[in-house]
Amino acid sequence: MTQYLISFDEGAMQISEEDLPAVTDASVAVVRAAMDAGVWVFGCGLTPREGTSVVATDGTVTDAPQPAGKQYLGGFSIVDVPTREEALRWAAEIAVACRCAQEVRELLPAPDDL
Repeated sequence: MTQYLISFDEGAMQISEEDLPAVTDASVAVVRAAMDAGVWVFGCGLTPREGTSVVATDGTVTDAPQPAGKQYLGGFSIVDVPTREEALRWAAEIAVACRCAQEVRELLPAPDDL
């Protein structure tokens, strides 16, 4: 099977406090369904970019995000499914549950010697 990254940008989830419990319940239900189907690998939301550190190619660490204008990952799920169509089906379920668009990308396979 192939692993796919299903993700959304920071700020894409515009959920009111009133709607948050319903969105949480729907999201948990999708994750449980993916687990029950045996396709769930991992997923989570990410802290806001204000807490970001950037490590340069020379190893220098800067405790600040990249310059504004860049899109930042807000959260992601990884599924292991037989086809892209199946990944898109799970992305659609996640999008409905989270009430925000999802991007789907295939993960490159690890080298055989790992």
